[in-house]
Amino acid sequence: MDAKDPPEQQAAASKDEPVQFDPSRMIGIIKRKALIKELAAAYHSECLAYCQELLQLQRKWEQQQYIERKTTEDARKQMVMKPSKRPKKGL
Repeated sequence: MDAKDPPEQQAAASKDEPVQFDPSRMIGIIKRKALIKELAAAYHSECLAYCQELLQLQRKWEQQQYIERKTTEDARKQMVMKPSKRPKKGL
């Protein structure tokens, strides 16, 4: 490269050259990777907590639906099956 070359050619020439290994960049990459893993673990545990809470709420709702359904069915059965307290006259 000559000093007379325009800056565009100098920049293009520097891109073609292989980048030398820089250990300080590796340390940064490793630190970022560790932070990403830590963040993923935090999100995962939070997601599991929400899933467990949702499952508990779903079970509670299903139990309430079952109890409501059963009480209405029991009430219907009692109304239909109860004999009258007084015998009918004329039979």
